[in-house]
Amino acid sequence: MIPILLFPLIFIFFVGSNANGDFTGEVIGVLDGDTIEVMHDGKSERVRLHGIDAPEKGQAFGKSSKKAASELSFGKDVTVKERGRDKYGRTLGEVILPDNRSLNREMVREGHAWRYRKYSNDGTLERLESDARRSRRGLWRDDDAVPPWEYRKARKRKN
Repeated sequence: MIPILLFPLIFIFFVGSNANGDFTGEVIGVLDGDTIEVMHDGKSERVRLHGIDAPEKGQAFGKSSKKAASELSFGKDVTVKERGRDKYGRTLGEVILPDNRSLNREMVREGHAWRYRKYSNDGTLERLESDARRSRRGLWRDDDAVPPWEYRKARKRKN
């Protein structure tokens, strides 16, 4: 017989382990090149693509980045490999497409996003970004491409 004091611990273990685990759901929204909405347990969950940073909406290549993320993922069932939460409470994750490619990596590979150096030491993302730069794909056609974190910092100083 399990002592009654162990029930809360067992409950936390089973419920808690599922709360932060991987999940699969349909992409029902693309907010920008690094944030999507995925159906999870009957509700929409905002997912920030871990390890990458895409141009902001008002920034050069912002629209094309969002379009690329939409073309790759919208309406598809994806698997989110959860990597935690960001300061806004969004799920941080690697998003696996139905063909087993990583949306995060595809966005960098095609030059629609940067590897987010501050939050990622992923060598694969670093190599994909270097290759996209050399090949001048996507935003790398612009010799003066401004990383989103610098764009946000400059806008914050103006306000």
